[in-house]
Amino acid sequence: MGELIERVDERDRVLEVVERAEAVRRRWMHRIATTICRDPMGRILVLRRAEGHVRFPGHYDVLVGGAVGAGESYEDAAARELVEELGAGVPVRFLFKFLCQDGISPVWFGVHEALIAEPLAPDPSEIAWHAWLTELELRKVVDRGPFVPGGREALRRYLGRSAQ
Repeated sequence: MGELIERVDERDRVLEVVERAEAVRRRWMHRIATTICRDPMGRILVLRRAEGHVRFPGHYDVLVGGAVGAGESYEDAAARELVEELGAGVPVRFLFKFLCQDGISPVWFGVHEALIAEPLAPDPSEIAWHAWLTELELRKVVDRGPFVPGGREALRRYLGRSAQ
């Protein structure tokens, strides 16, 4: 049996537990926990997904994350994904969620923020490259080159919050 996740509705209410592969294949709504990482200088982590990655290979992103498992909270999933993908065991802070329609299937993105002061140990099967960029630098490059659509949308919402 594959990875079990919760299929949800347009209001993020659980409908049933299903295999993630089936949810993606049938374009069923489900949950993804994501984190935007900052360093102590306020820069934002930008990464390029590994070429062998199943979803958006070689694309740039500002989100670290993955599917929320059955019975798992957005926050627990976000913290787990930081350890798995970056080797960073740091606290996450929930910011907002939104229904992302642009990507592999409609998914609820739970967006978190984390401060990372420790050296990163990216999983090479997930992340091919990473760097820390200022908000200004990031705004200049987010629309250039291949960028994960959901990451671009989450970044715009995130930066829009700080402009208010």
